[in-house]
Amino acid sequence: MFEKYKQLSGKVKILKSLKARLFVIILLAGVIPSVGMRYAILQSYEDRAVNVRIADVQNQFKILANHLIIYGYLLDTSSEVVNTELDQLSNLYDGRVLIIDQNFKVIKDTYGISEGRTVISEEVIRCFKGSASTNYDSKNGYIEITTPIVNTVVSTTSGIQAETESDTKESLAEGVILSSVSTSTIMATLDILNRRAMIVELIALVFIVAIALVLSNLLTAPFERVTQAINEVKAGFTDEEISVNDYVETEHIVDAFNQLLGRMKVLDDSRQEFVSNVSHELKTPLTSMKVLADSLMAQEEVPAELYKEFMTDIANEIERENKIISDLLSLVKMDKKAADINIVSMDINELLELILKRLRPIARTRNVEVIFESIRPVTAEVDEVKLTLALSNLVENAIKYNVPGGWVRVILDADHQFFTVEVSDSGIGIPQEELEHIYERFYRVDKSHSREIGGSGLGLAITRSAILMHRGSIRVISEEEQGTTFIVKIPLIHPV
Repeated sequence: MFEKYKQLSGKVKILKSLKARLFVIILLAGVIPSVGMRYAILQSYEDRAVNVRIADVQNQFKILANHLIIYGYLLDTSSEVVNTELDQLSNLYDGRVLIIDQNFKVIKDTYGISEGRTVISEEVIRCFKGSASTNYDSKNGYIEITTPIVNTVVSTTSGIQAETESDTKESLAEGVILSSVSTSTIMATLDILNRRAMIVELIALVFIVAIALVLSNLLTAPFERVTQAINEVKAGFTDEEISVNDYVETEHIVDAFNQLLGRMKVLDDSRQEFVSNVSHELKTPLTSMKVLADSLMAQEEVPAELYKEFMTDIANEIERENKIISDLLSLVKMDKKAADINIVSMDINELLELILKRLRPIARTRNVEVIFESIRPVTAEVDEVKLTLALSNLVENAIKYNVPGGWVRVILDADHQFFTVEVSDSGIGIPQEELEHIYERFYRVDKSHSREIGGSGLGLAITRSAILMHRGSIRVISEEEQGTTFIVKIPLIHPV
C-alpha cells in the first residue's frame, strides 16, 4: 500500500513539473497539426476522387440514357448493343445498374435479381422530374447515382434531328438509371496514402520528441539555476545575492529572493544584537550583586549600617533583574500571532482612569501632575491586558523622564472609525536623530538616566507590538527640553 502511495505521489510530482508540462505542450504542438494535416489531406483527396468519379459516371450514363432512347430500350430490352454497354459499365465501375421505366418498374438489373420489381424512393421520384442526384456512402464504399432518361430526339421529314430542351416543350423523364458505383479503388488508394502518412508521422514524432526534450530542458534551465543558487544559500556555501537574468520571470523570482535574503540578514543581525543585549542586560545586575557580595565577604565584622546599605543595593539589583525578565516575557507574548489576542468590548475612559489611578502615586513621588482629558465617551473592541500594558508604559515613561514640577497630559478622543490616546509631557524630550530608534529593543536615548530610573529598554518595543496587534498606529513628536507627545490610534472595531 505504501509503495503504491509513493508511486502515485511520484506521478503527481511529475505532472506538476514545469519541464514535463513544457514537454507535453511542445509535443502536442507538433503532433496535433501533423495529425490534423494528414486527415485534412486525406479528406481532400477523398472528396476530390469521389467528385471526379461522380462526374465521370454521370457523363457515361448520360450517353447511355441517349442510347436507351435511340434503341427504344424502355419498350424492348432485347437490344444487344445496350445490354453489352450496360454490362461493360457495370464491370468498369464494379457496380450495379438498374433501368426503371415510367411505372417505377425495374426493366433491367445488371445483377439480375430485381427485374420486375417496383422501386419508389425520394431520389427516383426527383429524378423523374428531371433532377439527377448523387449519394456517397463512405461507410459501405459506394456512390449511388440517379440519371434521368429524357427523350430529346424527334422525327422530321428530313430524317432524325436532335433538338435541345429549349427548342421543345419540357417533358417528364421517360425513365431513370439508378446505379451503385464502387469506391474500392478510392479506398485502396486512401489506405496506401494513410499508411505512408502514418510512417511519415512516426518519423516526425521521433524528431518532435527529441525537440521537445531539448527545448523543455533549455527553457527550464534558468529555473534550475535559480533552485541551485537558492540551495547553495540554504546550505551556507554563500550568502551573496543571486542573479539569473534569462527571463523576466526569473528576474522577479531572484529579486524577491534577494529581498528576502536581505531581510533575513537584517533579522539575523537583529537577533544577534538582541541576544547580545539580553546577555549584557542580565549580566550587569548579576555582576553588581557579585561585587557587593564579595565586598561583604571580604570584610570582617561589617558594620550594620554598611551591611544594610549593601543589602539594599543587592535588593535593588535583584528588582532590576526581575524587571528585565518580566519585560522580556511580555515582549515574547507580544511576538505571538494576532490569533492569541483576546478581544472584548470595553469602556476606554474607565480603562485610562484605572491606569492613571495606579500611576499617580509614582507621579507624586516625582512631583509630576497627571491630567486626564476625555473629549467624549469611547467604547472599543480591544485586548484589555495588552492595551493596558502599552498605555501604562507610555504614561510611566512620561512620568519617569519628566522634570520636577512637570506635568503629563492624557487626552482621549474618537471619530467614527478610530479612537486616539495622546500622551504628552513636559519632560526632557528626545533628540531628533534618536526618534527612529526608540522602538528598538534595549535601545536607550540616555543610558545613564535610564539606569537611574530602572528602565530596561523594552517598554516602547512592547508598546508598539501591542498597538500593532490591535491594527493600530503610534507616532511620536518630541524636542529636547520641550517634552514629548505620543499619539496612539486604534480602530473602534477590531478588524477580523
